[in-house]
Amino acid sequence: MPFTSSRAPGWAAVLVAAALAVPSTGGAPAQAADGPAGFAAVNALGQNGTTGGAGGRTVTATNAEQFLEYIDSLEPLVIQVSGTISITSKQGVRPNKTIVGVGATGHITGGGLDFYRSYNVIVRNLRFTNAEDDAVNIGQNSHHIWIDHNTFSGAVDGSVDIVRGADYVTVSWNHFDHSDKSMLISHSDGASGTDVGHLKVSIHHNFFDHSRQRHPRIRFGEPVHVYNNYFLGNELYGVASTQNAGAVVEGNYFENVPHPLYSASGYGDSGPGRAVQRNNIFVNSGTPETAGTVVEPRTYYGYTVDPPQSVPSAVRAGAGHGKIAPMAAAAAATQLFVAPLS
Repeated sequence: MPFTSSRAPGWAAVLVAAALAVPSTGGAPAQAADGPAGFAAVNALGQNGTTGGAGGRTVTATNAEQFLEYIDSLEPLVIQVSGTISITSKQGVRPNKTIVGVGATGHITGGGLDFYRSYNVIVRNLRFTNAEDDAVNIGQNSHHIWIDHNTFSGAVDGSVDIVRGADYVTVSWNHFDHSDKSMLISHSDGASGTDVGHLKVSIHHNFFDHSRQRHPRIRFGEPVHVYNNYFLGNELYGVASTQNAGAVVEGNYFENVPHPLYSASGYGDSGPGRAVQRNNIFVNSGTPETAGTVVEPRTYYGYTVDPPQSVPSAVRAGAGHGKIAPMAAAAAATQLFVAPLS
């Protein structure tokens, strides 16, 4: 479902005080200012952070017909997903939507979500299983997308792919449960024309749980900021920066990962990329490759890195669907956020 409008929402963003604490369930740590961190919070491309369907109606989808109607709507919407919804292929999501699971019940199976020139979308608290292609595909210059607190398993292709000039994306607090191809950033060695200067992505507090590869596999994007993630038992590799991409990998915990980071050698048929690694912990894991210099994420946003030794317990407790309290889901649906720049 192509969508080509360049309109931006007319509301003004408001700053949520950092002191706002949202209680969590399932032992998850409370998070302050329950909005996106990293690139999805940056003011750019006419969009003041990522606000989703804030200001629009709240609706509930309990079947595929309702769900597909809501994500194809032109109006801002907060779409609550209750129960299991079976879809096929990749279904287009128009701009200005919050798609959020109800409790631990929200489940999308069989198909996935597709972003084609879309923007300002939040996807939270959902379980994605057995997608026949990608579970989430962010492409064609889509921007300001926040993928948060979801669980991914069984996708035939990527769990979350970010390609074809997409920008200002944050992927946070997700559980990649024994997935094969977790996350691809740029789809091809020949995509420099669309991807150079784009693909700015923040990846934080995700649980890469015995997932095989692509955590992420990057071409061209810079900076891709990979911080405070838990990499456990990743058979092929952790992060691969190729085709002159620039990755900053910091504050992560790698356990039983034979190849935590590829860069200088490239990967597969792709040429070398650039990578900076700092303050990571490697347990029964290989030696990371580093190469060159990378644009610092602080050029775009301020952030705090948690001590890497705390990452496994925090991420196990907090990542995945069903780990945010109803208050947190409501906050994502109704509040507007901006992030401080530094």
